[in-house]
Amino acid sequence: MKADDAEAIDERPEGYETDETGDPGGSGEPGDPGDPGSDGPADDEVAELEEELDNEDDEEEEDGEDGEEESEDGSGSSKSKAKAEEEEVVKNPDTPVPTRKVMLSALEWAFADEEGITPEFLGACADHALATLEKNRVMNLTAILDPKELAAKHYLDCWRVTRLVPLMARKVLDLGTGAGFPGIPIALAEPNLSMTVVDSTQKNITFVEECIEKLGLRNTHAVWARAEEHLARERVDVVLVRAVSSVRENVRTLRKVRHSLQDLVMLKGNTWSREVRAAEREAERLGFKLDTVWEHELPDEMGKRAILVYRAPGGAGM
Repeated sequence: MKADDAEAIDERPEGYETDETGDPGGSGEPGDPGDPGSDGPADDEVAELEEELDNEDDEEEEDGEDGEEESEDGSGSSKSKAKAEEEEVVKNPDTPVPTRKVMLSALEWAFADEEGITPEFLGACADHALATLEKNRVMNLTAILDPKELAAKHYLDCWRVTRLVPLMARKVLDLGTGAGFPGIPIALAEPNLSMTVVDSTQKNITFVEECIEKLGLRNTHAVWARAEEHLARERVDVVLVRAVSSVRENVRTLRKVRHSLQDLVMLKGNTWSREVRAAEREAERLGFKLDTVWEHELPDEMGKRAILVYRAPGGAGM
């Protein structure tokens, strides 16, 4: 389900572009603050990209039809996916697991310039990080193994969403949570929200459920399902997406359930402006409106990030 950087987070759907640093969203130069299209491709390039994506969608639909012919009850695709999960090659079976003291020190370093950070929050993040690294020896949860990088690229990056997006008393869904990012760090930082972490890979959800129980997260529950299927049954205020796919593909994923959410928040790397430009037509067609872009940098030159907030049709009365 994931490509290069997706490995740095968990297993995500194909089509996600990344660079070799573990940055969500891939490599490239960022645009000027507040200018989503400044480093985007020309109109003809956008059209070419959209045509390629449409062709890929057509191929996927044809494949899905073939699958239905092979298995009338729909079990064929599920069995194939389960088999693929069983046969997955673990990429880091020798993942080093630091002591809790070392992990805490790395988190303290990453959050040194942030306000309102409690020892309890850092301790819980450390426990989740250690559990993730330990489980990474038997399944692919993260390609980021260094404690400082883990602290900054996973926990600080996720936590900063709580500084921009009002989440208190809101129903939030983490689409494609993987090892629990960004859902678990955000739920730890804002106890007065209701967090649902969703993933279509059962073993990811099993791991996240164990973490939720160990951390005592009463505001969070895990669901094994495709996010769009869950949203067809449950409405939420905010959908979070991190390292899943491009902006365009994310809005397409939610197209049939776009009235079930108010805000779509995407955590991206420094190519966010190119992605936004390429997604303009599709987002407008489906009623997603870009409301806010917040660019920020991780410490020690670990990369630039952006938080994109789209107003969804469910929040605009459409």
